[in-house]
Formats: sequence, C-alpha cells, structure tokens
Amino acid sequence: MAKQYDIVIIGAGPAGLAAGLYAGRARMSTLIIEKAKDGGQIVQTAEIENYPGSLEEESGPTLVARFAAQAAKFGCEKVIDTVQEVDLEGPVKKIVCGKETYEAKAVIIASGASPALIGCPGEAEFTGKGVSYCATCDAAFFEDFEVFVVGGGDAAVEEAMYLTKFARKVTIIHRRNELRAAKSIQEKAFKNDKLEFMWDTVVKELKGDGILSSMVVENVKTGEQTEIVADEDDGIFGVFVFIGFKPATAVFEGKVDMERGYIVTDQEMRTNVPGVYAAGDCRVKELRQVVTAAADGAIAAWQAARYVDEME
Repeated sequence: MAKQYDIVIIGAGPAGLAAGLYAGRARMSTLIIEKAKDGGQIVQTAEIENYPGSLEEESGPTLVARFAAQAAKFGCEKVIDTVQEVDLEGPVKKIVCGKETYEAKAVIIASGASPALIGCPGEAEFTGKGVSYCATCDAAFFEDFEVFVVGGGDAAVEEAMYLTKFARKVTIIHRRNELRAAKSIQEKAFKNDKLEFMWDTVVKELKGDGILSSMVVENVKTGEQTEIVADEDDGIFGVFVFIGFKPATAVFEGKVDMERGYIVTDQEMRTNVPGVYAAGDCRVKELRQVVTAAADGAIAAWQAARYVDEME
C-alpha cells in the first residue's frame, strides 16, 4: 500500500528543498522525491556571490548541503527515485515512481530545468571553469576578461549586453548570418561598442589545462576551423551558452497547464489543478536564480499547507 503524505515535493533543488523546509516547519508530513542528487544546476557552481547571506567562500554544494540539512531538521523525508507517472486529480494525488508509488494531499512540482548544451568536447569538463550558462551568476568573475556568447536569440543578445558591463570585450557566436532576437534588442546590441559578432560559426571544441583557455570554432559555410586562444596575460576567457533551456516537465504534460514546456502558475505558485503547485525553474517566470527558486518553494509550501489544513 502506498504511503500517504500531506505534501510530496518533486525535485530537490533550491525550490524543492526550501519547500521541504517550510512544509516541515508547518508540521506537514512531507516527502521530497529526487531522481539523482540534491541541488539541481546549482551544484555545478564553484562560487556563489549573489545569494543573500552566503558564506565568504560559498559554493553550490555547500549552500545546497545547508538547505538539505535544514529541511531534514524539520522532519522532511527524502527518497531517491524517478517519477514515471502522476495522477494529480482528486483529493489524493498519486506519484508513481520506479521503486514505489507515493500518495499526497498536495503536490509541489520543483523539477527544475537545464540549459541546452553545445554538445562539443570539453563542454562538461570546463563547466564552472570558463563555461557558464548564467550571466547573472557568473559575469563578475570575468571582469576585464574577454567573453564569448553562444546563441542569437533574445536571451543570448540580452545576456551579451549585460556581460559588456563586466568584460572588456564580448563576442556573440551565432550559427546564422543574422540574429534571431527581436529587432528592438538587435538595435541596442549593434549600438554597443563592446559587442562584436562572429557569424555563421559554431563551437567545435573547448580546451585548456584545468581552466578554459582555447576554443575551436568552425565556419558552417566554408568548413574552415579556427582556434581562439586566451590572451597570454589573462590565461582564460569565458564562454556563455544561451541556446535555450529544457524544463524537466515531460511527465506532467497534459496534467497541468503549460507554456512551451514550463508550468503556468499564479503568484502564489498555484497551478490550474487544485492542490498542485509549481516552484523554481520549471515554472513560467523571468528570473531563474537560487534566491527566486527558494522564494517560490517557500510560497508553494505555505499555500500547500493551507490547502491541506482546509481539507481537514
């Protein structure tokens, strides 16, 4: 027989762990289901400067460890399992996983999202060591360095302009000969003296000795390859990848309202299904940061706890 909880949280990133903390403090029997390891994307971050109250040498893993410890302190349980199917209708929700089936009066979806990858050799090796997927997180680390932005859509161009506030030079690498960003954004970009463009180009390989220091690019029309090497005095350059995000929401398709794969909520994290909430990067929102994910999780848990109390 499936064990029933007041609240089941799907995902143990910052949103899910914050939700677990708040749900536990509300004296709700709470379970977090995580398919891999705590933290989501943030565990790949070597240094965190923009989370309020973070320690002087804070990293993604250290911050997440404290999140998890707090949630556990207030009685939040956690299992490693993979969600395969969900039934979110009615007063008792069912979450079918690979190992067991769990039941809950309320469900918080905090399954996160992941950036689309270039898919070239060296990308994984140098993530957090020159390769980044978040300008807001990592721009300050490249103050006065050279930076390359991969992509040509709205996000890529907007983030490239943001990076010009920090880097001494920013080059957008785009596989086409024109940007896909909105014309108004393009106009601002072309007026920015610190922005340059590398058209019809893709990144083929990222290289270095411990940190990113060179990159092989290829012209898609001629096939010619060029190796770009970091300035000798710098020893490193940044590559920021903005070619899209993939929300981890496939299992919820047809179960809750979505836009482009992201779950639609109101400002209280409520979905269109009573008793079902979403928090963090998996929901429709503008700013995807640890601090906003944690806030989403707190709001979702508070609302879920009210929902459960009102059922009784």
